[in-house]
Formats: sequence, structure tokens, C-alpha cells
Amino acid sequence: MKLLLDFFPILLFFGAYKLADIYTATGVLMAATVVQMAVIYAMERKLQAMQKATLVLILLFGTLTLVLHDDRFIKWKPTVLYGAMAFALAVALWALKKNFLKMLLGQQLELPERIWSRLNVAWIGYCIFMALINGYVAAYFTTEAWVNFKLWGYAFPIVFLVAQGLYIAPYLKEDKPTA
Repeated sequence: MKLLLDFFPILLFFGAYKLADIYTATGVLMAATVVQMAVIYAMERKLQAMQKATLVLILLFGTLTLVLHDDRFIKWKPTVLYGAMAFALAVALWALKKNFLKMLLGQQLELPERIWSRLNVAWIGYCIFMALINGYVAAYFTTEAWVNFKLWGYAFPIVFLVAQGLYIAPYLKEDKPTA
């Protein structure tokens, strides 16, 4: 259910683009993201900071795209989001000596401190990679190619998350059965 909810806006965006154009698809993306966040809020009674940032950026860049009738805004939204995430994680880790990943997930995962640090650095690198690849596709390819990249580009986070899971698996403590 959660996975379907995560892909809901991008699937509708892709479908709307194929059936109409980038401006219709942008409006659909904005509406679908609002619905997505409302459902998440109804289920969890809160939105994570990343979810709030995504919603704000989609609404902001989507509005600019529609009002100015310029698809560059919606195409550059992922680059801005990933760049901001990389910057925030890096500043927190190296300037503030805080590990946001551990702060967000530390209650759910018990990992050694060095693993949390490595994960944080991996996330910084991943966000920089995603910002750069989206920026490259947005700048040098057609809107059609960018929309296709947006859909099939979801392979990147899936591969990254699977690799991350494999990396942390040996460090996870198993729950001992109670008698």
C-alpha cells in the first residue's frame, strides 16, 4: 500500500503527460501530491520534513510552470529538492555534527555510530547524483525524454535502497523470541 502511495503522483503525472501535455500533467501532479500527503497525514497523523518539502516544492514549481507556461520549472524541481537534501545532510553532519538520518530512523533501527555516519555520507552522495542526473536530463533532453526519465528513473532509488538494506543487514539486531 505504501509503495503504491509513493508512486501514485508520478504514475498519474506520466499518464496525464502521455494523454495531454506537460501543463496538464503538472496540474495532475500537484493535485495527486496534495491527495497523497492528505492520505499519509490521515494514516500517520503527521508528515515528515521531506514530505512537507516535496509538497511545497511541487506546488511552488508547479504553479510557476502553469502561470508562466514554462516547463523548465517543473523539470528542475527534483534537482532543487535533491540538492537541498544533500546540502542539509552535509551541513548537519559536518558543520553541526548531527546525523539527520539517525535522528529520523534511530528509533526504528539500532546501528553502530560508524554505520550511521556512512549511511549519511551515502545519502549525501546519492542526493548529489540524483540532482546532477536530473539537471542533466532536464537541460539537455526533450521534455518527452525527461518525463520518461522521471518514470523509469525510479529504478535509482529502488537500487539505492536495496543496496542500503544489504549494507545494514549484518548490523541489525534480531529480536529474541520470548518464552
